[in-house]
Amino acid sequence: MTERSLANAALPAVRGGLLALLAAALFGVSTPLVQHFGRGLGAFTTACLLYAGAAAVGAISRQRAQKEARLLRSDLPRLFLMAAFGAVIGPVALAWGLQHTSGTSASLMLTLEALFTAVLARLMYREMMGKRVWGAMLLLLAGGLALVIDQGLSGGVQLWGLLAVLLATAAWGTDNTLSRGLAERDPSQVVLGKAVVGAVATALLAWAFGERLPALDAAVILLVVGATGYGLSLRFYLLAQRAFGAARTGSVFACAPFIGAAFAIALGDRSGSWIMLAGGALMLTGVALHLEESHGHEHRHGTLDHEHAHTHDDGHHNHVHDDFERGSHSHRHVHTPLLHKHAHVPDAHHRHEH
Repeated sequence: MTERSLANAALPAVRGGLLALLAAALFGVSTPLVQHFGRGLGAFTTACLLYAGAAAVGAISRQRAQKEARLLRSDLPRLFLMAAFGAVIGPVALAWGLQHTSGTSASLMLTLEALFTAVLARLMYREMMGKRVWGAMLLLLAGGLALVIDQGLSGGVQLWGLLAVLLATAAWGTDNTLSRGLAERDPSQVVLGKAVVGAVATALLAWAFGERLPALDAAVILLVVGATGYGLSLRFYLLAQRAFGAARTGSVFACAPFIGAAFAIALGDRSGSWIMLAGGALMLTGVALHLEESHGHEHRHGTLDHEHAHTHDDGHHNHVHDDFERGSHSHRHVHTPLLHKHAHVPDAHHRHEH
């Protein structure tokens, strides 16, 4: 690898971190908004509106086949599982939980999504997780337990609401890990497919359970919240996973609850306590510890045949083709064996064992 290529090899981590942070900001702000404007609505109706908005974003932002890899028929089982966990169980549990606990504590509890994502990423994709990462995950868990204790002291209803939010984090952690397998596909196509399945499923459930129709103003606002906090957020999340793996994306995304909690407080939520503050501090420390991780060593790339969006200046895509494009483009290509050393993250080209 040239010196320029080695320098470029570090860029995906920076880009991935910024994309994950943007996804976190959009989703974090959406949580207290869903609680505020979804008040009085059924959980299935709320979830349906959120993912209908996300589907609109996916449809509008789809890329040409020359720019992004298409979804394949073999991807459909994974996409349906993602929709079941991420577009049905997750948002329904969150919508119900937000109606039975405080927005601030619910936002902070969502930090545990990073814990579920990291553990599942290690089990499913063998992503490298050293002592620093495991320490960060334990801090996140300790912070979540502090929030459960805090809401338990507030009463049974508050606790059940928080446990519903915990179920949502587990569902989204599963969804995040499953989505890693589709991170090389067109993210807008993934968003569209997942959101359509989720919106249709929750609409049918809302009808089956006799949930009332929402007022026009609430419906429009929830559609917009779904477009930004679920559609655009998921698009950026998938791009971040492509850049630096599921576990690290989940850790940066753990900033979302702090953004949501701050926004909830700005909207007038005054349910905070010293236990909640301590839990938030533990979680924040866990996020910071994870993001300080640095990893680089000599590693070997085997032969790899796949398709995804790429450029030819990153040190890993040195192939040539007749219709050469200088910018980002997508086509099926083959990587030849390569041995080199540079700082790297578990993206599509660095899934080796340690």
